Amino acid sequence: MVIATQLRPERLAFLVSMHASLCRQSVPWEAVVALDGADPARLPAVLAADPRVRVLALPRPVGAACARNLALNEVRTKYVNWADDDDEFTDGAMALRLHTLEESGVGWCAGYSQDLHEDGTTTLWRCPTPPGRHEAGDVWRYWKDPADTIPLGPTTLLARTDLVRAAPMGGLVQGEDYCALAVTCLAPGILLPVPVYRYRKHDRQMTARDSYDQLEAKARVFAHRFGVSLHAALLSLRDTPSCTT
Repeated sequence: MVIATQLRPERLAFLVSMHASLCRQSVPWEAVVALDGADPARLPAVLAADPRVRVLALPRPVGAACARNLALNEVRTKYVNWADDDDEFTDGAMALRLHTLEESGVGWCAGYSQDLHEDGTTTLWRCPTPPGRHEAGDVWRYWKDPADTIPLGPTTLLARTDLVRAAPMGGLVQGEDYCALAVTCLAPGILLPVPVYRYRKHDRQMTARDSYDQLEAKARVFAHRFGVSLHAALLSLRDTPSCTT
């Protein structure tokens, strides 16, 4: 698990809720929490006391994309999942996807997500990609245009760590997680029609800022072209006859 955070006071309770959702999982896990220029002393005590939580304290703010990628260096598990500090996982999310990965041998497994509203209610978000097995690159068929809804929720993906290192967060100030969807171009995977992640809706999130729309279109174009180009390059390599001596 990789979580980046600036330990903002108004989000600390959300981070504690994220940790609590991890503690409710029925399979072993560990988390790397990247402190994006934040004072480690501000880390909530419940996380600081948990031996499954490892802290990467960055000496200055570098932004979510960089913090997450640097934390990826510290991952020791076979599979990895991105997460935000203000969201949470559904109960059983890890076990369900982990068992699917181990039984099927695919490279990634994802699910649906729920919008978690401030009154505690949830709304299910069904991504455009249909449930079932998808071959490498197939997910991009459901993201035909950058302006369209993204084909999967990036934080619903549990994927092999070696694949995530080949398609990590993009070098963007926002929309960096769209690039992480390119991991679906590297290996077949399975989408389960069950919610595995809760995306918290609140007025302090980045997407609620007035400046968010200024770069959203450009970020989407970059991420979309990244996936398209990666898939095309892999197809070209596959179709190129190997040299023999």
